[in-house]
Amino acid sequence: QVQLVESGGGLVQAGGSLRLSCAASGQKFDSYAIGWFRQAPGKERDFVAVISFDGETTYYADSVKGRFTISRDNGKKMVYLEMNSVRPEDTAVYYCAAYSSGSYYHDFGYDYWGQGTQVTVSS
Repeated sequence: QVQLVESGGGLVQAGGSLRLSCAASGQKFDSYAIGWFRQAPGKERDFVAVISFDGETTYYADSVKGRFTISRDNGKKMVYLEMNSVRPEDTAVYYCAAYSSGSYYHDFGYDYWGQGTQVTVSS
């Protein structure tokens, strides 16, 4: 089992940058792929990015490709989401989650979730 806590959210102007962090505790963190999802008000929770257990493979949603970067430090039990050139449509609560099985791109493939961190992008 792994516990996840997100941080780093806040208010940022369009075109700016923000780095989200996901701190893990518990066993076998380095055996889990970790994903980031986001949920805007009134909308479903959407896939943003995922990184493999060893950090060698990453996938991104088309909407963030080229602007966001996911990375991890297994020694520190941390996963990061670097957000650049942010847009108002990036406004959402961002969650990190530990992957279990099935598709990387759907939230039902993830077993353990953090509480989320709010990101608000002003125009």
